[in-house]
Amino acid sequence: MLKIKRLYKFMLQSYLPLFTMTFFICLFIVLMQFLWRYIDDLVGKGLEISVIGELFFYAALTMVPMALPLAILLASLMTFGNLGERFELTAMKASGISLIRVMKPLIAFIILIAIGAFFFQNNVMPIAQSKMYTLLLSMRQKSPELEIPEGVFYDQIPGYNIFVEKKNRETGMLYNMMIYDVSSGGDTDKLRIILADSGKMSITEDKTHLYLRLFNGEQFENLRDQGARRNANVPYRRESFSLKEILIAFDNNFNRMDESGMRNQYVGKNISELQQTIDSVTAHVDSIGYDYGVALRDYPYFSLPKYQNHIVNGKVERTLREPVKLDEPMPIDSMMLKCSPSTQKSILVQALAKARRQREDFEYRSYVITDDYKTIRRHGIEMHRKFTLSIACLIFFFIGAPLGAIIKKGGLGTPLVISVLLFIVYYIIDNTGYKFARDGKWGVWEGMWLSTFVLLPLGIFLTKQAINDAEVFNFEGLPSRFRRLMGLNEVRHVEMKEIVMDDIVPEVAIAHLHELTAKCNEFISHHTAKQNFVAFWLKGYDRDALESLADAVDDNVEYFSNSQDKLIINKIADYPVLKNIWIYNPSTDRRLAIAMMALLPISLPVWWFGRKYRKELIEEISKVIKINGQVEELIYKNSKK
Repeated sequence: MLKIKRLYKFMLQSYLPLFTMTFFICLFIVLMQFLWRYIDDLVGKGLEISVIGELFFYAALTMVPMALPLAILLASLMTFGNLGERFELTAMKASGISLIRVMKPLIAFIILIAIGAFFFQNNVMPIAQSKMYTLLLSMRQKSPELEIPEGVFYDQIPGYNIFVEKKNRETGMLYNMMIYDVSSGGDTDKLRIILADSGKMSITEDKTHLYLRLFNGEQFENLRDQGARRNANVPYRRESFSLKEILIAFDNNFNRMDESGMRNQYVGKNISELQQTIDSVTAHVDSIGYDYGVALRDYPYFSLPKYQNHIVNGKVERTLREPVKLDEPMPIDSMMLKCSPSTQKSILVQALAKARRQREDFEYRSYVITDDYKTIRRHGIEMHRKFTLSIACLIFFFIGAPLGAIIKKGGLGTPLVISVLLFIVYYIIDNTGYKFARDGKWGVWEGMWLSTFVLLPLGIFLTKQAINDAEVFNFEGLPSRFRRLMGLNEVRHVEMKEIVMDDIVPEVAIAHLHELTAKCNEFISHHTAKQNFVAFWLKGYDRDALESLADAVDDNVEYFSNSQDKLIINKIADYPVLKNIWIYNPSTDRRLAIAMMALLPISLPVWWFGRKYRKELIEEISKVIKINGQVEELIYKNSKK
């Protein structure tokens, strides 16, 4: 008996229910999208529940490629998010179990899903798509359910327009009816009009005819003969009746179309049939292209004939012929001037007509080749789709599982938002690649595998980060990083510690302050606030020295944050955060700096703004020196106390 490790069993029990739930939820959502798209073809047709249920069943099968990757992504995020939120994943890692080992049973399960998805795409999807599209076309051709409105003309009965002023919904009686018989094709001379006080309408049992019983009315009909003159008076016939019965051909049955036509399309073929079609159409295109090329090459309008045919051993072979050599170009202009004006005009008209015929002929040939290439691309796209679903399942698992382990958020909230956003990105990329491949702007394999090429590095990166327990989404430091990137002043926050293990020593603290002041003075002495244009680009500020000075300020703040004096804590909070932005030294390469100096429309504004930032930097460093003195005074006061 096959034994499964308790860890693997636990992971499968955690993942499978979520996967099943999310799969059917995603399938229901995409099925509703299908319903909204084709609702106009279903409403008002009087279709049976069994037919609609059959359509939805086949539609659900065709929507599996869209629902399956999203379900895998969402289930993976929820499973590992729940494990991280309940600290179960932390306990596993503390026990020496790596993340890959935790994922191992689910990786095996997803591989089985990917293999099943391939066979589903190859064997089940063509049949489901053929039946679904056949049903849709059959429903579109079905006549609408007979429902005559009040007060307007109803034209859904072929050859008739019917007006009903009022109707009784309980008895089915129609009042003040007006019927225009236009079955003759709209010829007003053969028009027949029927007026009736009331009437009743019903469908025959076989649903192929419409039966009308009209009461107390009149009928008007033109009696023009086919041989009569058009402007002659038209006799007509008027008939009064108390009861008139009319039988109108009206097929209200649901007639299924033959599926063989759809099976011959690219949506109804498996891999072997798709490849066979691609090979046959490619061979046809090559043969036609060769014939067109030979005809174009040998056509006298484009080149002189250089080849001739010889029969060798019963086969036709083309050999190079010596080109016709002309000693001098033909004097077309002088030849035309010798002709009469009427002859010149005739020659030009004939030449223009022949050129147009040739252009239309070559355009037609290009359209034939274009249609064949479109067929090849369509079949190639459908063949690549057999594989992309399986790879997408694997990629979405290796995105969802590590991401859930990183964010440590379970439930439906955060995982659902992240899953929808990632799937929207995937759908946009995949649809873009598909359209580029369909229109021939990209190769078929490039367009169909574009989403895989984009999302595969993301899956590898997230898996690596999750294995190493690295942070990917650290939103706490985003404001600081944004302000630093934009060169904005940052506010330093220092709070008094409730418990201090090692208080500051006055002598050591003063030594730190003197050392920091010396560094600040040294930096100011070597860097002037108002550098000229040449010095700005060729020399700039020493960013390494600035980085060292900024670290020294941060170290002092960290050391003085152990003080128990609230005044010192408030004072060190006034230390500015020294920024080390690129504009302090825009180019470390001398040649690049010289090249930038030559571009005055760019280099002059950069220099102008750079002076502003450098002036602010010197002011901040001077402020550090001032605060050092103030902190030193506070330390002296505390020591005297």
